[in-house]
Amino acid sequence: MKRVLLKLSGEALAGEKKTGFDEPTVMKVAEQVKTLVDQGIEVGIVIGGGNFWRGRSSENIDRTKADQIGMLATVMNCIYVSEIFRAAGMNTAVMTPFACGAFTELFSKDRVKQCFAEHTVTFFAGGTGHPYFSTDTATVLRAIEIEADVILLAKSIDGVYDSDPKDNPAAKKYDEISIQEVIDKKLGVVDMTASILCMEQKMPMLVFGLNGENSIVNTVSGTFNGTRVNV
Repeated sequence: MKRVLLKLSGEALAGEKKTGFDEPTVMKVAEQVKTLVDQGIEVGIVIGGGNFWRGRSSENIDRTKADQIGMLATVMNCIYVSEIFRAAGMNTAVMTPFACGAFTELFSKDRVKQCFAEHTVTFFAGGTGHPYFSTDTATVLRAIEIEADVILLAKSIDGVYDSDPKDNPAAKKYDEISIQEVIDKKLGVVDMTASILCMEQKMPMLVFGLNGENSIVNTVSGTFNGTRVNV
């Protein structure tokens, strides 16, 4: 792999606290990403905002405003994680689809290419910049735009199952599955918009548990035990 798009859930970064940040967890992620960068792999990152805000759970706030709060949550996450990455010895840039003053820079494919050429890990914050689109959709969109080889989908569970393993102890885990099956069976690996975009643009995904030992590095090296979602 030459270029990957890593999607991290906000909840995963919160660790057992389930909210805010768990710095040891984020540092472990940083150490693994540095291993990839040192190997010459170009890394883009999208982070969800669920450790701060889940707009879908609010019944009293307008959906557009709720989604805007969620976008800002992802900006906070990316700025924080970016600084931890810097402390681990990497160069970073945080890009958003809307202006955030001096906090971030506007997304541009040309600028991303420049960052990658300079071995800079690039964070894509703020989702798509529009309501009704999740960070799943933003992940697939950015992966397509930057011409990533694959999406690395780091989740709280270690792959794709035929049902929720939290509710069904007998849930079956897939080693490999097509994106068409994911859509047909409504498995919810990513939301429907993101799934269809993956299928149309032939963007594969590797789904794995973030908390596994050296999980990101193992996934890139091909020794992971998650689920490959083929197109």
